[in-house]
Amino acid sequence: MKKLLSMLLALVLSLGLVACSNGGTAPEGNEGGEESSAEETTNEGGETYDVGVAIYQFNDNFMTLYRNEIESYFGSLNDGNTYNLKFVDGKNDMAEQSNQIDSFITEGMDVIILNLVQTSSADAIIDKIVAAGIPLVLINREPLGEDGDESYKGILDNPTVCYVGADARQSGTYQGEIVAELPDKGDINGDGKVSYVMIEGDPENVDAQYRTEYSIKALTDAGIEVEELDDQVGNWDQTKGQEIAANALSQYGDKVEVIFCNNDAMALGAAAAITAAGRKVGEDIYLLGVDALDECVEMVNNGTMTGTVLNDHIGQSHTAVDVAVKALKGEAIDNYYWVDYVKVTKN
Repeated sequence: MKKLLSMLLALVLSLGLVACSNGGTAPEGNEGGEESSAEETTNEGGETYDVGVAIYQFNDNFMTLYRNEIESYFGSLNDGNTYNLKFVDGKNDMAEQSNQIDSFITEGMDVIILNLVQTSSADAIIDKIVAAGIPLVLINREPLGEDGDESYKGILDNPTVCYVGADARQSGTYQGEIVAELPDKGDINGDGKVSYVMIEGDPENVDAQYRTEYSIKALTDAGIEVEELDDQVGNWDQTKGQEIAANALSQYGDKVEVIFCNNDAMALGAAAAITAAGRKVGEDIYLLGVDALDECVEMVNNGTMTGTVLNDHIGQSHTAVDVAVKALKGEAIDNYYWVDYVKVTKN
């Protein structure tokens, strides 16, 4: 009996030593396993990406809304990925922006979202980004091919390059239609024609070109005779818009029936000039813009601006981010993505 008890005791002690031995080595082995498991849990289906966002000019009302929404939307994705965003201001200087793109490439950005300073420089910029193997999402300023929209070879020939924007012909058309739908069709003085002043954005920008052309085309297509009193470049700038409008009102006086502005910033400037000239929107002059900035929507509703056109910065920025994420995942992307404009008139 004593022998049996001794043998059992020895067996228990032996098992205990083995258990203690395993207990001493397990933490080292499991610690490594737990770190690996924790990494997989944290990064399960997720990666860390560096995203370069180059804006033509921070000092632009619409692009400020646009870039802020890019940042906000990336932050709301909640897809398990980490996105390190770097925004740079091109300061409306193509040389500056080209250097910024070079820096993005050197820094090894995983994707670039680019609002070009000059679409005429698109070839050189796109070529260097494609050569670096970085997906590219062009926004807001469309480089045109020989056949106009959706024909730019730098986009069509590169499967990792796309454009996200809105068809500026639509925005111009809507401006003209807002005037054509007025009770007097824009002919305030009743002389049988609409006498207008055009304040253009950057003449190289297709948005400025199309808004200028199609706002007037909408009137002529509706059978309305038009007379161009003045057409000046305001480069999207509020101060410049005020200056151009003030000069036109001084030169042409009551003959000015409609002021078309390619964006709301210039329309805000024109509104100040209209007030200073003693004119009243809706009574003896009409004023049109594009972008539907909050301030301008309020002006439309209180009658101090005839109408504007919503350039959907939320729809465009969200689409740009969604496409950038697709490209980061190695998924196929389309060449072009379009977001509709919306007319904004008094409620």
